Amino acid sequence: MKPNQRLLSLDAFRGFTIAAMLLVNNPGDWGNLYAPLKHAPWDGWTFTDWIFPFFVFISGISMTLSLGRRAALGDDKLHLLRQSVQRGATIVAIGLLLNLIPGFDLATLRIPGVLQRLGLCTVLAAPIVLYCGWRAQLAWLLGLLLAYTSVQIGVSVPDAAGVWHTGSLLPGEDVGAWLDRTLMDGHLWRSSKTWDPEGLLSTVPAVASQLAGVLVSHWLASQRAATEKTVWMLVAGLGLLWAGEILGAWSMPINKNLWSPAYVFFMAGWACLVLGVFYWLLDAMPDPAGRATAARWAQPLVIFGMNALFLFALSSLVAKFLGFVHTAPEQSLKAWLYAPIQALGLAPVDASLLFALLFTACHFVIAWAMLRKGWFVQV
Repeated sequence: MKPNQRLLSLDAFRGFTIAAMLLVNNPGDWGNLYAPLKHAPWDGWTFTDWIFPFFVFISGISMTLSLGRRAALGDDKLHLLRQSVQRGATIVAIGLLLNLIPGFDLATLRIPGVLQRLGLCTVLAAPIVLYCGWRAQLAWLLGLLLAYTSVQIGVSVPDAAGVWHTGSLLPGEDVGAWLDRTLMDGHLWRSSKTWDPEGLLSTVPAVASQLAGVLVSHWLASQRAATEKTVWMLVAGLGLLWAGEILGAWSMPINKNLWSPAYVFFMAGWACLVLGVFYWLLDAMPDPAGRATAARWAQPLVIFGMNALFLFALSSLVAKFLGFVHTAPEQSLKAWLYAPIQALGLAPVDASLLFALLFTACHFVIAWAMLRKGWFVQV
């Protein structure tokens, strides 16, 4: 792949991920959801548990391709590192600002969050990307997972009730939960209060997920034939799924909230498989007519992917706006908009899904209009 060549498959993969995020994050009724549109309660996984690690994985690919282009143009590595750190810090700041809305109460501000984790991963991965070759990057990935597992299984900590234990991976009892309570008590996820799914310690294996994307980007940028890249990406995906299952049975189980090493491998496997399919259809298929047909079908996803970070932030703002604006003393704007859908006579889960689909469609219209205007919001 040439340094300045854009991967249509990566844009489509990014768009698929943001569209899925919009769908699962914005149901009409959180009490009525199809099972794949819920996170796994603790151990295990669902379709919804694909989304966040896919974002992190994509961030690793994008970071490496971007830094590779910049380095090829002669940019100084220290300058690139400084820019990467600034970008990561900006993403963290946006996440904190979104968490402040609508109350703007610093006393109850949730400090962790999705964007905060993405920003931290960018900051922590940048020097590894810039100053290490792929072998050292692989060593970092494995080392981070080994260190994380050793801490989680081997360090004694008190749970929320003050009872000391070693190696517990139950909600609120792991080392990461204790660390978050110690450093950010009162500023954690309000649904749990004693632990946070985007806590500090579990950001360490999330960096490993980003490095998995970094390693895949090296493969995509190699001079090997596109068909060979596709085949080995799919083979790697299947191997990583197998490794995640084995590791989950042997050590920490597949768990998104803990971002366990088994979860890192398993979700990297799914990411390789999904990206591999997109890559074959949109970038590698030898038949130009077939690629053109696939590109037409994938165009909505590509449109979503061109302003993914902006759409993520916008959707969060819109969701908050629908909740805190009221059309009547006891009726939010969301409830007012949802009422006509409920009146259609659909099953509650179908009405909830229809609201999410319409929410996603509205954001697609915004993404399409931005593309038509040539507006691209980058951090």
